[in-house]
Amino acid sequence: MKRILTWCLLGFMLLVSAAWSQNETSGGGTEKAVAAMEQQWLQSQKTNNPDLLAPLLADKYISTADDGKVTGKTETLAEVKATKVDSVSYDDLKVIAYGGTAVAIGGVNAKGTDSSGKPFDVHLRFTDTWVKMSNGQWQCVASHLSPAKM
Repeated sequence: MKRILTWCLLGFMLLVSAAWSQNETSGGGTEKAVAAMEQQWLQSQKTNNPDLLAPLLADKYISTADDGKVTGKTETLAEVKATKVDSVSYDDLKVIAYGGTAVAIGGVNAKGTDSSGKPFDVHLRFTDTWVKMSNGQWQCVASHLSPAKM
């Protein structure tokens, strides 16, 4: 009886391990991790705090804004610091993992004042590309914003 119980327990542990492994390889863990980083990004916007965003962006990060302007990490962080966001929210956030790469898409609604003091009220769609770096850390390497018709 003890031997049967041991085999059943071992079989159960193998099943749980296989299910967990399948979830990890199918992207479940990656998708949750990247979604959490997207939420950290949102929090940086809500609090006008570029320090929350900085570690999420790769050194060679590229952003293409809804007006076509292309900026790097330094310019993006300066813009975040200079922009006063009154309200911001994400909707329809989805993350799809492809091995060491993940793509996050969603909508963003934001109101505030830009770095030049001009008020804005925008509805945009975004695509963020995340890469698992050699140190094991996920970082966003590229972002693209497009106007969304509401």
